[in-house]
Amino acid sequence: MKYVMLCVTLSLLMFMPYQAHAASAQEIESKVNQALSELYQHSAAGKELATNAAGILVFPEVIKAGIGIGGEYGEGALRVGGKTVSYYNVASASIGFQLGAQIKAEVLLFMTADALAKFRHSDGWEAGVDGSVALATLGAGGTLDSNTLQQPIIGFIFSNKGLMYNLSIEGSKITKIQR
Repeated sequence: MKYVMLCVTLSLLMFMPYQAHAASAQEIESKVNQALSELYQHSAAGKELATNAAGILVFPEVIKAGIGIGGEYGEGALRVGGKTVSYYNVASASIGFQLGAQIKAEVLLFMTADALAKFRHSDGWEAGVDGSVALATLGAGGTLDSNTLQQPIIGFIFSNKGLMYNLSIEGSKITKIQR
């Protein structure tokens, strides 16, 4: 049974509208610019926070699929002072009730130099273990919760396209890659 579920999950990943090869630095940069533009267009609060962040980690396309057993993967860039300083991937696996696929964008804002330094000096950073991420939720008038604004790492998840809906970063492993 597990073999059948694994085959179906892999099949879902194969038919998703995403290139199967690793993205080049230029491709990642283009998609990061597009994701940030979309975030700023939909959230004035997100744009304001980004201008005050010590660093911004953007995963413009995180693909998640699953049938009982699931997984997600995406590649992105860390920007400090508006310039890309390194590239990363995000990956996670899950078991449980799940069916479907989605593509989403994830943006992590490191609001303090200390939070950014801990992230950059880690050897594989895991959300919820190595650092707590406060997911931004917009209230009335597009404002952010005041408690969220006090957190050292603030996350935005947007552009959900697909059948599966999961607003979570917890348990995702983020690893530096070469591009």
